[in-house]
Amino acid sequence: MEEIPEKLHGLFLVATPIGNLEDITLRALRVLRSVDLIAAEDTRHTRQLLSHFDIHVPLESCHSFNEHQKVGKLVEKLRAGFSVALVSDAGTPSLADPGYLLVNEALEAGIEPVVIPGVSALTFSVTASGLPVDHFQFLAFAPVKPGKRAKFFEKIRDYDGTTFFFESPFRVGKTLKALCETAGKNRRGAIIREATKIHEEILRGTLEELAARRDDWRGEFVIGVGPAGNTPPDDDGR
Repeated sequence: MEEIPEKLHGLFLVATPIGNLEDITLRALRVLRSVDLIAAEDTRHTRQLLSHFDIHVPLESCHSFNEHQKVGKLVEKLRAGFSVALVSDAGTPSLADPGYLLVNEALEAGIEPVVIPGVSALTFSVTASGLPVDHFQFLAFAPVKPGKRAKFFEKIRDYDGTTFFFESPFRVGKTLKALCETAGKNRRGAIIREATKIHEEILRGTLEELAARRDDWRGEFVIGVGPAGNTPPDDDGR
């Protein structure tokens, strides 16, 4: 006889796999099976995850383009006693993904969110990079516009800890070259590509070595840049 899941109440921020479905936790599966509603960044993507684990719970979209309209309605449901799980496409909600607005509104309404931790591209990269991580900064996605990108690279150049950020495969090559120019080509770095997936790859070396690896980057990327002042100067004295 199938066990009936216990009734849950409140808002749950559920981390989901970033590639390998075996990385989902037993607690996450229990929560996803037990809530009344799952608010998903992409319902099509999440439906595939739920189908794999034979979970049949109503889905509702909540992404960066509609969350301002959806958050109020979701909080009303929470106040009415509904249980809601928030998931992003992969990893942990709010970590460079939608989630902050709903969490903030829930807190304003006196609802304390429950975090269901799990894998994330950031924690994977911090562990796998081989760079010093006694303190580090996370800068989410590298900006596209030139002015903002310049300031972005300045933050990395001057930071005395390790920096991690996400980058598009179409800009990885240009970004590495820009980092060589701004942060210094002998600065230590790491590229984490396709974490937990079949083609997972972790590259380590100086920024110059990484920039010379290839031009046709593919996949999903986290780039790590080691601390300022922790490498020998470049040939030009920087």
